[in-house]
Amino acid sequence: MKSIGLQAYRFSLSWDGILPNGTVEGGPNQEGIEYYNNLINELLALKREYVGFLSPKVVKDFVAYADVCFKHFGDRVQHWVTINEPLSYSLFAYGTGMMAPGQCSKWMNLNCTGGDSATEPYIVAHNLLLAHATTVKLYREKYQAIQKGKTGTAHVSQWGIPLSDSKQDHKATRRGMDFMLGWFMDPLATGNYPRSMRAIMKKQLPKFSKEESKMLKGSFDFVGLNYYTTFYVSNAPPSNPLFSSSTTDSRTNASRKQFTETKSTIYTIVKRNS
Repeated sequence: MKSIGLQAYRFSLSWDGILPNGTVEGGPNQEGIEYYNNLINELLALKREYVGFLSPKVVKDFVAYADVCFKHFGDRVQHWVTINEPLSYSLFAYGTGMMAPGQCSKWMNLNCTGGDSATEPYIVAHNLLLAHATTVKLYREKYQAIQKGKTGTAHVSQWGIPLSDSKQDHKATRRGMDFMLGWFMDPLATGNYPRSMRAIMKKQLPKFSKEESKMLKGSFDFVGLNYYTTFYVSNAPPSNPLFSSSTTDSRTNASRKQFTETKSTIYTIVKRNS
């Protein structure tokens, strides 16, 4: 955890590890208490080498971590998901500060540890993609022929439906999908970010070298998708440059209200007909 640069670690206190009998009767387990004391002391002593995936240094460390996993578990594990929900991590850890390490812009008035919501999510996403592609390259060159496994990613994405039949809302819906699923799948399929993202973000969006683009393209044997809900999408004007954020750069408004109301109406009609 220290070498990766994690800034938060959630752990559980084992009830029977501290009280073997489940109650205070018989006294606490001193070895268990000593274990947790040592763990907490070590966590407090950790220093920040780099802020998670903000640094390109993390790519090398992530691949080294994956190498160990492939070596020790690959004889039985046949499907490897390198990164789970990279969108969630990029946006919520570095855009809104909701997840560790809690980075976001000061103007958001949240209890963040620092950061820039307009740029950091894109840098983090870039490094996540490179960590994935480099890991897949390692697996294919070193392990796949022997272990016969497959590698891929698991993404999270909602679905968008245009709020109206206007061209603006239809374009906004496609743009919203580009800033959500396309942000991470287009590089894996084409070696580059979606055209709409490049047009809007310009220099804010990191660029892949020719070698990186080639490595990214086709770097998956399967794709996982975590899907939760659908939104109605409408066009939105560009946000104030002084309050730029990766959460508004797609220039879309998304609402579940109309979608929920529509489902309720359909359910009522079906119920009445039955």
